[in-house]
Order: sequence, then C-alpha cells, then structure tokens
Amino acid sequence: MASYKIVYLSKKEIESMCINSLDIMQWVETAFKEKYFKTVEIPPKPGIHPSNGTFIHAMPAFIQKFDAVGIKWIAGSALNPLKNLPYLTGLIILNDPETGLPISIMDAAWITAKRTAAVSAISAKYLARKDSETISIIGCGVQGRSHLEFLSLVLKNLKKVSVFDIVFERVLEFENFVQKNFGLEVRKSSSPGEAVQGSDIIVTATPILKNPKPVGRIEWVKNGGLIVPLEFDSYWLPETFSKVDKIYTDDIEQLKYYQTLGHFPSIKKVDGELCELIVGRIEGRVDDKEKIMALNLGLAISDIIVAKKIYEKALAKNLGLSLEYNM
Repeated sequence: MASYKIVYLSKKEIESMCINSLDIMQWVETAFKEKYFKTVEIPPKPGIHPSNGTFIHAMPAFIQKFDAVGIKWIAGSALNPLKNLPYLTGLIILNDPETGLPISIMDAAWITAKRTAAVSAISAKYLARKDSETISIIGCGVQGRSHLEFLSLVLKNLKKVSVFDIVFERVLEFENFVQKNFGLEVRKSSSPGEAVQGSDIIVTATPILKNPKPVGRIEWVKNGGLIVPLEFDSYWLPETFSKVDKIYTDDIEQLKYYQTLGHFPSIKKVDGELCELIVGRIEGRVDDKEKIMALNLGLAISDIIVAKKIYEKALAKNLGLSLEYNM
C-alpha cells in the first residue's frame, strides 16, 4: 500500500505566519488578471441551504499560472454567534495539478476574511471616489474588521468610520479595534440609515439568508457613494440594484447563475467585471456623482491562490501537521 503526506494547517498556524495584507491584495489581483486572460477554471459555485440562516458552498478553482488547484467548502450560519461560534467556518483542500492527489488541507475562515476584503479593496481602487474620507460598516464582525484593514490600504484620505451592529457590544469592540490599529474617528450610529448617510463607501457585512427581509435603501446613499454588499441580496431592497448608476461584479456568469435561482431579479444590466477594470479594458467611475455597486459574489480563484501561497510558505518554514494518506 502506497502512502504519502498531506500538510494540515490550522487557523492558528496560518495566523502565525503574519502574511502581509499588501501581498494578499497582489496575489488576488493577479488571479483576476489571469481570469481576464481565461487561464483559470471557476465553475459557478453550487450551494445548499439547510436552514434560512445557513448556507454551505462548494468552490473549486484552477489557476494555471501558479499550478494552483483546489476547492473551498465554506459554511455560514446566522445562528453561530448565538452559540459563541464564528459565522463562517470551512476548509480548503489543495491538490497536485498533475496527479489530482490532495497535498494540503487548511482552515478557510482566515483566508475567506482576507481575500473577501482584498477583492472589495481592489474594487474600491477603481470605483470609489479618489477623495473618499468615510467608510460605513454595517456588521462589526470579522468581515467588518478585515474590510477596514484592506480598504485603508487604498483609501489614502480615510478619516472616519461610521458603524452599526444590532449587537451594541460588537460596536464597542469594533471601536476599540479601530482606535488601537488605525487611529480613525469612529461614529457609532443608532440605525443603519444613520450609519450610511454621508459615507463615501458602504460595506454591508451581514448574514446571507435564504429568505431575507432586506432593509437597505438607495435613498440612504449619497451621490458618489460606493456600495459593497457582502451578503448577495439579503440586505439591500431589490430596487437598489436597479437604481444605482452602475453595477460591477466579479463574474457575470456566476451572477446570471444566481439569477436563475431567484436572486437579483431587478438587475437588467451589469457594466462589467472586476478583471476588466484591473487590466484597463473598461472604465470604472467617470463621474464623482455616480452611485456605484461592487457586487462581488465570491470567486474561488481568490481563495485558492492565497491558499497555495500559504502552503508554499508553510513548506519553507516547516509548519503544519503532516498527515499520512494511504492508497
């Protein structure tokens, strides 16, 4: 019986590597460039929904340039915070591109938080007003924190963060996080509408729900605002998607796939993909009064390229638990 080793990397081990956020942004942007040149494989992610507040997605991808092959199995549950569990949990499996054999299994939560925020920050680089000073963050959890981290890398004039969460203790924790790490002014809001008004960029980091009751209104968004929803169409009212001046997404075919499942019924036109913005194939913001939405639904190329880089760094540092795989 033949056997070989698989490297297992825990969240703690990944965090201990202190991977630079700018490196993550560069890796992710490179993956999107490869997408434009059609040297990646990313089928629309299938999902299951065991309950209204729970989803589980399978996300495979292949990035030819980096011999990066793998799948992310990611779950989110709105009930988890009530059980003192993280909202998102999951694993990434990397495979050898030639044999298909698994070479690594690693925690997906840290990578998901960082790569999601990296995609949003790259979008903001092309779609936000250059003089943006204020970010609104609705939902003060892991994604809220990672988004502030990455957006601060591209918004050089950032001065203020306006925040709202249905659990006020999270707002206080977020305020402490911001003051400790960024030194920005924090405006605590009593309602999401108050938090959004006057902001240049609005990040809604709330749960993805099978049967949502959206509350977000386009009227809250000032002229020139950039909306960055992380929860599909769970937070913003349906008319928001038809009333913004422009919509850009990470993958039009994936968006169309979700429309066949009943999402985004009011979207009639998408102005382009993020990869097209990155390579200069299309223009993004051309008017400081445009209300724009960066509707990124999540692509596994972002996860798999970051996971492959982490795997390579772990091998170099002799990190991870070696698991025996028998055949």
